[in-house]
Amino acid sequence: MPKIKFNHISRILGIGILLILLSIGRAVAQQGKVMPSLRVDVRQWVKQQFAKGRIPPFSFVYGNRKSGIFIRDWQFREEKLLSTDPTTEKYAFTYSDKKSGLVVRCDVNCFDEFQAVEWTLHFSNRSATDTTAVISQLAASDYTLTYKQKGETVLYHSRGSDGKRSDFEPLMSSVKAGSSIYMTPPGGRSSEGNAFPFFNMVTPDQSGVIAAIGWTGKWYADIRQINSQAVQLKAGMENVSLYLLPGETIRSPKICLMFWQGQDRMVGHNQFRKLVLNHYTRKINGKVPQLPLASFLDREGPVPCNEHVCATESHSIAEIKRLEQFHILPEVFWLDAGWYPCGGSWPNVGNWTPNKENFPNGLKPVSDAAQAVGSKFLLWFEPERVSKDKPYITLDKEHPDWLTAAPGKPYLLLNLGNINAREWMTDHISSMIAAQGIDYYRQDFNIDPGPYWKQMDAPGRTGLAEIRHIEGLYAFWDSLLARFPGLVIDNCASGGRRLDLETTARSFPFWRTDYQYGEPIGSQCHTYGLNFYLPLTGTGSFEMSTYHFRSAMSSNLVTDWNVENKQYKLADMQKLVQEFKDLRPYYYFSDYYPLTDTTGLLNDDVWLAYQLSRPELGDGMVMAFRRPQSGAKSIEVRLKGLNPESTYLLTNQDTGEKTTRSGKDLSQGITLSLETAPASLCWVYKKQ
Repeated sequence: MPKIKFNHISRILGIGILLILLSIGRAVAQQGKVMPSLRVDVRQWVKQQFAKGRIPPFSFVYGNRKSGIFIRDWQFREEKLLSTDPTTEKYAFTYSDKKSGLVVRCDVNCFDEFQAVEWTLHFSNRSATDTTAVISQLAASDYTLTYKQKGETVLYHSRGSDGKRSDFEPLMSSVKAGSSIYMTPPGGRSSEGNAFPFFNMVTPDQSGVIAAIGWTGKWYADIRQINSQAVQLKAGMENVSLYLLPGETIRSPKICLMFWQGQDRMVGHNQFRKLVLNHYTRKINGKVPQLPLASFLDREGPVPCNEHVCATESHSIAEIKRLEQFHILPEVFWLDAGWYPCGGSWPNVGNWTPNKENFPNGLKPVSDAAQAVGSKFLLWFEPERVSKDKPYITLDKEHPDWLTAAPGKPYLLLNLGNINAREWMTDHISSMIAAQGIDYYRQDFNIDPGPYWKQMDAPGRTGLAEIRHIEGLYAFWDSLLARFPGLVIDNCASGGRRLDLETTARSFPFWRTDYQYGEPIGSQCHTYGLNFYLPLTGTGSFEMSTYHFRSAMSSNLVTDWNVENKQYKLADMQKLVQEFKDLRPYYYFSDYYPLTDTTGLLNDDVWLAYQLSRPELGDGMVMAFRRPQSGAKSIEVRLKGLNPESTYLLTNQDTGEKTTRSGKDLSQGITLSLETAPASLCWVYKKQ
């Protein structure tokens, strides 16, 4: 062997140590990013999963036979589709049974930048007779995720909305070997009860999959640990057992899987938040619309007057002028339920024309007044629910065939699966939007549709009514958005009970829960939970204080401040309005980090804190709340997503105090202090 001189050895060792240090530095700098060698190539994933001769990642039963037994023998076709988005690849995979004429088409989209893939199934009967067998047990996803390191999968999921403090509460469950976790919304609205159609499956080898379901009905998800290195996800529509008529087509729920890698599961959540904004958020003129600061026009009055049925043209216009006078104009004026003939009770719905007693000239004078001061106008509707036997409701008398009753239920359901009903409602609402000057269309839905769909299903056709209604809902919204390209849809269903991948693509939840209006701890919890998946949500602020206002802070906000209240100070109102506008950008394209855990999340005696970080801009914010019964005057939190070698200037939003800290120091711990309770603090930071 040739001799190596000592100085050569020193040089080699020095270079080796330098390379190691550079590697460590890169690893630190890359914290939270996906290393190229670990990425999942979703285009290759699709080619493998949907290859000819392979069982695809979905399943169903046809007759008494599981699709895995026969689908590889069906005629297979692969087609790459034209994509108008250069970041998206589109495919169609078709499986055809020549004997029965049943064709299953799977439309697939690949979002390679985000390691995400989505697909939707369409079942069609191409024969001249009814399908020879019943389609059942439809699992739009039947996919088994395998991993190298042995152990249990941890499922991070959330509650849906029930109008409680616990709405959207983050949950963690270990999926034990041989066991499963089953989720489904109880009544047919997609994010209610203990079911929320977004969840994160974390494997033992520092990776995972976030799954999202697009179905505004009774979906299900069954997560089952197959063995110590595999977990299965079955998901789809729960109640399906039907045959198809000649030429008939039905669709399945949409499935999205997004793969991620990293030591911290928040890597996956922040990757998913960006996926939602880039590919599942409605754009106007190519951009995500800025969600508004809104203000209610409805006002309480002497009994029997209430917030919903005593709004009038003159009072609404006066309210608009009053807020203009005080320079606290909202971006949207919001008129909620009760503006139609309802006999003094807002739930008497079904006649979508202005109440001539309160609005003798229609709603156009109100929208004109709002737009004249530079604001927009929002109006509430609930087209799917119709009251029974009310003299001022005409829909049940003119078109009874469009409506369905359910045993023991006081309302009727407008069947959006009936094309005549849907087209009539589309035309009627469109005429209202045009004639009344509506900028924001708000759709509520205050009944569970499940019992109605059950009544509508014919023998042997279980699930068809739900499928047609959900398809009709999407077609209705799509038609409105096509006719009015600048329209924004606010999606409310007794609060946020219709949040899923399909509604997210068309609408925004300005009112995410019907929990006690303005109760601050609940608002804090709801922001904390929803931010894991959905960056754009809003709620109401009813008490004019910094603590309450910040508790409700999110990407949009609805105020209900009575400016006649002498306890309110104009300067305080103006300050809070400006703070919302200053902080709102952080709630959009930011990474989200909970700084306090879920221990005692719902309690009155803890702190809650979270961070929003914009690494591309080098800035962010920290919001913290000391709740009323918390005995701790301070807590220590560790900030995330910062460059350890950079210096950051922190500014206290309340005191103006400024301090400079390194990213390394902030990631190792920073003390947040509040002398009184309840109280809040907000720090904004910027990389120097």
